[in-house]
Amino acid sequence: MSIPGIRDRKIEDVGLQAGVDRLTEDQIQKTIKKVLKGETGAKLKLYAETCMRCGLCAEGCHYYMSHDKDPSYAPVSKVRQTMWEILRHNGKVSPEFIYGCAQIAYTECNMCKRCAHYCPLGIDIGYIISVVRRICHKLGVVPLYIQDTAHSHSATMNQMWVKDDEWPDALQWQEDEARDEIPNLRIPLEVEGADIFYSVIGPEPKFRTQLIYQAAVLMNETGQSWTMPATPGWDNSDMAMYTGDYEVMGRIKRAHFDTAMRLKVKRIVMGECGHAFRSIYDMGNRWLGWKMHPVRVMHAIEFYHELLEKGQLKIAKTFDTPVTLHDPCNIIRGRGLMDQAREVVKAFCPNFVEMTPNREHNYCCCAGGGVINCGPPFKNVRVEGNKVKAEQLIRTGVPVVIAPCHNCHGGLEDIIHAYKTGQELKFLIDIIYECMEKPDAVE
Repeated sequence: MSIPGIRDRKIEDVGLQAGVDRLTEDQIQKTIKKVLKGETGAKLKLYAETCMRCGLCAEGCHYYMSHDKDPSYAPVSKVRQTMWEILRHNGKVSPEFIYGCAQIAYTECNMCKRCAHYCPLGIDIGYIISVVRRICHKLGVVPLYIQDTAHSHSATMNQMWVKDDEWPDALQWQEDEARDEIPNLRIPLEVEGADIFYSVIGPEPKFRTQLIYQAAVLMNETGQSWTMPATPGWDNSDMAMYTGDYEVMGRIKRAHFDTAMRLKVKRIVMGECGHAFRSIYDMGNRWLGWKMHPVRVMHAIEFYHELLEKGQLKIAKTFDTPVTLHDPCNIIRGRGLMDQAREVVKAFCPNFVEMTPNREHNYCCCAGGGVINCGPPFKNVRVEGNKVKAEQLIRTGVPVVIAPCHNCHGGLEDIIHAYKTGQELKFLIDIIYECMEKPDAVE
């Protein structure tokens, strides 16, 4: 069995091909039945029985909108081509079919859940696609690049193969750099009983160390009681969640929460990342069987907003260049931080221009959901699949786009380059660091 909608656009991937080459139809059916019986329940059954195949979800999807409304990219079509066929055939499908399922699930859906706002029945297609990914993972059919990232999580407990000694070295480096500006600044390690465990993702010590620098300045100059761990458990990112490897996801989240509890902190404040927040706030804790988090979890946007409300974060100057704000899916649709984000942006940026649409209706960056981590073979489809986002950016007419999420930066950088929008991307903390009062700074 093949998938008609994807037959003419199959993309070669070593990981996917190696996976399907090992499969038989009996293996596939056995694995599918095990996942469906042991890990799904009323929710999937309800969605399967109530979806009317009406197509009203279509215009909620950036892939559909960007590919000239090609119906095979509509959310309902992606589900029809994957999960509905799996259910219709009781899991008896071919290896070639699984290849197509994996390509659709991993590279043509960001699980951004925008389409759920357009479904008259509120069907969560992101959840359905996550079940397809779970099946593909259990069958060993995962794109090569994102599987390598999941291997990094498994081997090192971080996304970027950062070795145990490299992590504290990176923090020491940023502390030394920051002390040229603020002589009394420290990045405190292993402080038991601190109010805050500041948590980052793997690419920060590897590629974006300036964000650790800026966070340290923010913590120091607003008088926070904070710490960072010197041990594995510091990384809050989680591509295993997106490959469907929930066993590794559980290990990563347990290490993260165990680290926070070992340090006896009151809360975890996470840097500007969306998928990591989803993993810790909504997915990892559930897989571990925790009804609530053992330690309070707070995204950077909530933290900045709290500092402003308490008067701890003071503004020395405003950022007067016109800006717009990209709403990351996992902290806006997934957490509802749209108002806090805007209040923080407007406090520093008097010339704020809204995108249209915005807030929970904003278009995805097309990098999230692990799609950007699937690597070069799928980049063109991802960039072409977000033409609608590039058009949205261009319509704002502003030179600066604020995106408080790492994956969003990756995806938006690609479309800004490809569609030549000429805009600059910034994290929210870039603006805050530039404009905040720094009482302890020296010239």
